[in-house]
Amino acid sequence: MNNEEFKILLRFFKALADESRLKILGILANQECSVEELAALLQLREPTISHHLAKLKELNLVTMRPEGNARFYQLDNQALQSMGKQMCTLEKIASLVEDVDTEAWESKVLKTYVEGNRLKEIPANRKKRLVILKWLASKFEQGVKYPEHTLNEILKCYHPDYATLRQELISYQLMLKDNGMYWRFVQE
Repeated sequence: MNNEEFKILLRFFKALADESRLKILGILANQECSVEELAALLQLREPTISHHLAKLKELNLVTMRPEGNARFYQLDNQALQSMGKQMCTLEKIASLVEDVDTEAWESKVLKTYVEGNRLKEIPANRKKRLVILKWLASKFEQGVKYPEHTLNEILKCYHPDYATLRQELISYQLMLKDNGMYWRFVQE
């Protein structure tokens, strides 16, 4: 998502993040109204309604039709649908994190639980435990089968409770086991 699209999406969500603006859109989805009518319906002052309408007009979510001295507003349903289809796709939302370090949390977990090259403790939290187990699994070479006693000796180098670690590596399917042999499972 480019910077301009990001700013539009941000303005869109900010506009919809206000209770009064959402109510205004709800009313205008059903009927055309003037500022005076909206103020009476929502029990707000007319300048407040005008402010909210200006925010919605910036995004082309409402249209205005003059009639004499009055101005009537209505939801632009096509603009709302177009904005939703254009800006709220899975790809667009996923692209919001392009400049975010997605491994920062995993690094924090490793920093918290690993000292030197040893595990201080096995995290109770499942997500944190998975980070630790992936780190441990990376210590084993791909394509190499390890007998159980060798696996245990390697795991002992990281934490004394090697049995729990071995069991967890299997249960999280980071390692596979067959006939007393263990190997690192790599998903493709």
